[in-house]
Order: sequence, then C-alpha cells, then structure tokens
Amino acid sequence: MAVSLDSLTPPSPPEPATPREAPLAMPVQSLRRFNRRTRRGWTQPSHMRTPWLARLSIFGGAAALTLYGAREMYGVVEVGEITLLEWALVVLFVITFSWIAFAFMASVYGFVALLRAPRLGPLPERLEGKTAVVMPIYNEAPARVFAAIQAICEDVRATGLGDAFDYFFLSDTTNPDVWIAEERALLALRERLPGERFYYRHRRKNVARKAGNIGDFVMRWGAAYPQMLVLDADSVMSGETVVRLAAAMEGDPDAGMIQSLPLIINRNTFYARLQQFAARIAGPVLACGLAAWMGRDGNYWGHNAIIRTRAFADHCGLPNLPGKPPFGGHILSHDFVEAALIRRAGWAVYMLPTLGGSFEESPPSLIDLAARDRRWCQGNLQHSRIVSASGLVVASRQHLLNGIFGYLASPLWMAQLLIGIVLVLQSKFIRPEYFTAEFSLFPTWPRFDYIRALNLFELTIAVLLAPKIFGLIAACVDGPTRRGCGGAIRLVVSSVIEILVSSALASIMMVIQSGAVLQIMFGNDTGWNPQRRDDGSVSFASIVRRHRSHTLLGVVTLVAAGLLSPSLVIWMSPTIAGLILSIPLSWASGQLSIGVGLRRLGLLATPEETSVPPVVARSNALAAELQRSGRDGDDGLRAIALDEAFRQTHEAFLPDAGRRRRGEIEVEEAVAAAKLNDAQSLEDANTWLKRKERLAVLGDRALIAMLARLPERSEAPGETSAETQRVDDQAL
Repeated sequence: MAVSLDSLTPPSPPEPATPREAPLAMPVQSLRRFNRRTRRGWTQPSHMRTPWLARLSIFGGAAALTLYGAREMYGVVEVGEITLLEWALVVLFVITFSWIAFAFMASVYGFVALLRAPRLGPLPERLEGKTAVVMPIYNEAPARVFAAIQAICEDVRATGLGDAFDYFFLSDTTNPDVWIAEERALLALRERLPGERFYYRHRRKNVARKAGNIGDFVMRWGAAYPQMLVLDADSVMSGETVVRLAAAMEGDPDAGMIQSLPLIINRNTFYARLQQFAARIAGPVLACGLAAWMGRDGNYWGHNAIIRTRAFADHCGLPNLPGKPPFGGHILSHDFVEAALIRRAGWAVYMLPTLGGSFEESPPSLIDLAARDRRWCQGNLQHSRIVSASGLVVASRQHLLNGIFGYLASPLWMAQLLIGIVLVLQSKFIRPEYFTAEFSLFPTWPRFDYIRALNLFELTIAVLLAPKIFGLIAACVDGPTRRGCGGAIRLVVSSVIEILVSSALASIMMVIQSGAVLQIMFGNDTGWNPQRRDDGSVSFASIVRRHRSHTLLGVVTLVAAGLLSPSLVIWMSPTIAGLILSIPLSWASGQLSIGVGLRRLGLLATPEETSVPPVVARSNALAAELQRSGRDGDDGLRAIALDEAFRQTHEAFLPDAGRRRRGEIEVEEAVAAAKLNDAQSLEDANTWLKRKERLAVLGDRALIAMLARLPERSEAPGETSAETQRVDDQAL
C-alpha cells in the first residue's frame, strides 16, 4: 500500500505567541532628584511656543471671576460682624468656585477654538517605522477585545498602510477560563486574517497592574517599535485616526505623547446614554479649551494615545511610593505621572482634540461608575505625594492638582453645605449677644444679604452650566452634529434632560466621593477588579444596600431643615431630592429599557449612534458573532486536557520556566500537584482545584502533563471518582 509522504511529515510547530524580543532598558525614575542639564533641547523650537495668550485668558479670566465671586460672597456675610464659621464658608466657596470658574474660562476659549478648527488634511502616503498597537486586558470578555482589534486592523489595512502596524494583546488575566479563551480567540483571529501580525503575551503575576503590563512590553519588545499606540480594553479607533497619529509622531521629532479625544459609544442604559450625550456635546468644547492652554505641556489619559517608545522607556519607569497603600506602593493613576515625567525630560505632550475616530465605552450604571471612581479617587489622591516631584514643569503640576481637586471638591462642597446648616442652626437656637463688650447703641445681629446671596447663586449656576450651553450651541451650529443628534429641538430637549438628571445625581456622587476620600484618608486600599462593561442591570437588592444610607441622610436633612427654616429646604432642595431619590435614580440609571426608549424617541442621541462609524459597526458585528460561538465561557482545564493540538499550542505559548531555587516552593503549584496526583479523573481535578491552583496548572508544563493523563470521567459507573476516594479514605 502506498503511503503519502505528506502523512510522514511531522506537524509544523505552532506560530509563536510573541515575536523575537527586542529589549529596552526602563530605569526607575527618581521623584526627588532631577538634573535639569539632562533635559533634551527642542529640534524644532518654532513648534514649542508656549501658548501665553490662552493661558493668560483662561487662568487670568478664572482668577478675575473668582475674585469677583469672593467679593460677592464676602458681601453676603459682611452685613453683620463676620463670625469664624462665616469666614470658613467664604473660604470654602472661593475654593470650589475657582474650580468651576476655571472650567468656564476653558470652555469659552474652547468654544471659539472648536468653531475655528481646521479641516483634516490628506492621509500620508507612507510611514517610516513600525507602530505597535497594544491592548492591555484584564479578565475581559475575549469576544469584545479581539473583535475590536480585528476591526481596527481591517480599517488600518484599508488605508493601504497596514504593513506599518503590529498588534499585541497584553494579558494580565487571572481567570483561568478567560486565559484559555483569550488564546483560542487569538488562534481564531490569526485564521481569519492570515498574514497579519497578532501577538499575545500573558503575565503570570500582574506586578504594578496596568503600568507594569505596559512596562513589561516595553522592556521585552520596545526596541523593535519606534512608537506604540496604547488602547484600553473598550477602545476602538478608525484606521485613518491610527495612521494620522502615527504620522503625527513621525512628523514631530519632539513629540513624546500625542493624546486623542475618545468619544463614548455603544451605550444603551439610561445613565450610560446620559454620559455618552454629555461627553459628545460638552466634551469637545472642554477638550479644545484644555488643549489650547496646555499647548505642548499636556497630559495623557492612559489610552487612545500614541507614545514614543524609547522616550517612554528612558523616562517613565515608575518608582514605588514609600509606605503602604493607599498612599504608598505602586502608583495607581500612572498615566498623569508618565506624562509629567516624559515632559520633564524635554519631550512634548499634547492633544489633538479634533482628530476624530477615537472611541471608548463608559460604565453602564451609577453603581458601576462609583466603583471605577473609587479606584480613580485613590490614584488621584496618591498624586499628592508626586505633585512636588523635582523638575516637573508647572503645567504638569497643574494637571496633577486638577486630578486631586476633582475628588476633594466633593467633601469641600459637602462641608460648605454643612456649615450653611450650622449657621442656620446658630441663628435659630443660639441667643445672639445683642450688646458686646464694645459700647454700641445697636445690637450685633447675625445677618446676611439675601438678595446678594441669590444673585451669587444664579451666577454660580450660570458658570457651572456654561460648558454645556457652549457645547449645545456648537452642536446646533454644526450641521452634521445637529442632524446626528436628531435636530435642534431634540438636541435642546436632550440637553435639558441631561442637565436635570445630572443635577439630581450630583448630590449622590458628592456623598459617594466624600466617603471614598474619607476611606482613603483612613488607610483603606482599593482592589483591582475588572470593570463591568455590558448593559446588564444591577440587582435592585444591591442598589438598596448601596444607597439606603444616602436615602436616610436625605430624609434626616429634609426633616431637620423643615424644622429649622422652610427657606433652607428650598435652598437645599436639589441636594435633598437627589439623596431621597437615590435608590430609584440609581435603579433607573442602569435600566436598558429606559435608555432604549429614549433612543426610540430620538433623545440623548449622538451622531455616532445615528450613523455608526464603520469601524465601530464592524467591531460590534464581530463581537456578536464571536459571542454566539460560546467559546468565552468554556472550561479552560477541559479545553487543555481534551484537545491535544490546542494543548501543544498552549504549551508553546508558555514562557520558558526559569530554574527554581532550592527551598522556594510555589504554594499553589505544590497544592495543585498534590490534588492532580490524587485525582482519578478530570472531574476530580475540576472539583478540587481552586482558581489560583487552576492558574498554576495552566502555567506549568509538568502539571499540564499530569492533567492530560487523567480520564475525562470516573471509571466506576454511577459514581464519581471523588466519591470513591472518600469511601476509600473511610475504609482506611
């Protein structure tokens, strides 16, 4: 019988998970010392002009507006003799008012800049170097992230410049089933797009979280790529935008980081669509104002940005902060710090707010936002130990301070409200000292100028809402945006809905953020849990547990204010109403039906929703197709044990095991080995192995071999081998 020579050919080895390493050193930077003589000079000095006019207009205007507000607030309380509490009220007002005054002036400048934004030029015909598109992932649904990268890759390929880009999935996943699903998704992606360069790296220990994940890539492969485009797990970018960012980096030898403005997409729940609409309407105005005063002293938001790899390696190795978390340890909000360090070294950091084609998603409910905010709060407050670092430019310190104050504003606002209540209590129940030690024909009454107070309140509301109003005007003026939002009438109605609901939710977020700040001040560390990105509703029981204290606070405040003064109830009604209604408001925020209902009415619509960008539509279609395959939820151990070809590929993907030092025992590996030795079937292994032990098995070739030798089921009919083992143990 003739035998085909092909049948005697051994199977080809699986394609490597990663390319050949091209390491870059990434030294840890000092926050205490910096030699300014090492700061690089500009190769194109004409590009590095400081935007003094924008800074003078925005900062000077904010200072002038704050001084006016301070004078008016002083006038409110100076009618009588000013008490210590009244001085505290004035100081708190000035601090919080300065924050919104700055945002107001930035929106004024941004409004003008947005209306005058130049059109984008043609795409480049060629790119000089390679760009790595890197997506850090952590226990995400593989169908979503691999669909996004495929859509981006196809869109980049359509520009004719696809050969200039490689794609990396940088996995810090700790769920063993998700890990295996990621590898399967990679193999499927390579089959769908043969010839494209997709790579996958899984870290056994996610040291330093996302910053460590990116750092590991730079230290292992950074020398092969002049720049890297950093994405988030929910990011999508059009091919044109990816190419324009790469071309912008290549065309600007002084650029260290270039940040795009990501718009929110794919949101369906009520609260997520509120965020999506607000970000689309007011976001570009604020971003243009921010870009105007920052110039090339900008900031980095951690994703949807391109970075010069060698500059990042040379200057962005983050130190551990002394002490324990929450203020010590790894730097959580690494992006602001990396931007500050790379700018310190003389590289430019800036934003392209009108580039377009950059997208992300947002939390689906108020509770999900609060969970993300807790991590961000700790990371930003941690910057209080970095803001004074040696050598930082003034603008970088301003970015860090902005992040810190973004969370301190809530407890300051709450303190301002509490002092107001105490002052009312004082005037109601404490008998005034009518005649002081100093001789006077008239008594000292605790008095306020209520007319001036009302005028100041109206000014504060106007300043607070101005960025939204400017965004609304800009959207109405721009034809495609206006039509994409359903027309001028729907645009105005949607803006009113967004303002009213956001105002009601503001008091809830004030209490939540104030609580987070207090927890951090008392030393409570946050964990690192994956974000919930789908549109599934939060259970009503969870909502009640989360917000019952807020409701109680609102009821107590209402009763107390009603007993003190009806006018106080009117004054605090927005805050009180938001707290009392916190449970139904939070429930409504996560409701898919409300969000979809508003979309059917054409409300809270965005241009990207009514006319979905092709890359987003492709990503969504691919994700739905991959989710229907059902591979995301497969049992990882069974997949490895029962599929020999995939097992060989998985083992090839594993890094070479280093030599174990004598006496150093990995507990999970040792326990997993003992359990596999006792197991008589794959069922036993699945039943006995805990999550960390399953991870240990999947990461060790010897343990995988032990797993593969197990039969799928117990040999004894009608009885699991685990039960048989228990009977044997009892007999012994």
